[in-house]
Amino acid sequence: MVKHVVLFQLKADMDAALKEDIMLQFKQAIEALPAKIRFIRHIEVGINRNPSETFDLALVSEFDSMEAVMAYSIHPEHLAAASIIGPYKAARSCVDYEL
Repeated sequence: MVKHVVLFQLKADMDAALKEDIMLQFKQAIEALPAKIRFIRHIEVGINRNPSETFDLALVSEFDSMEAVMAYSIHPEHLAAASIIGPYKAARSCVDYEL
């Protein structure tokens, strides 16, 4: 089992209402993926509500293998969901580890 954890920081100069809307759209799109990508074992997106922290979103997911993580990373449905925050993303950090 592989845990895939990704943190996203959105651009600091974003309007607060737009930022919230983009984060909610991304959360909804990502959390809808298990119905479209059967090999996702679990996926969730958390919106950071602590203003003193750097990152805005956390994506936590589980897969059976690194091969499944790689297949997820290039899957068209995942790419469509990721495109929601693409233009607004300032930074991304990722860790994949085995359970």
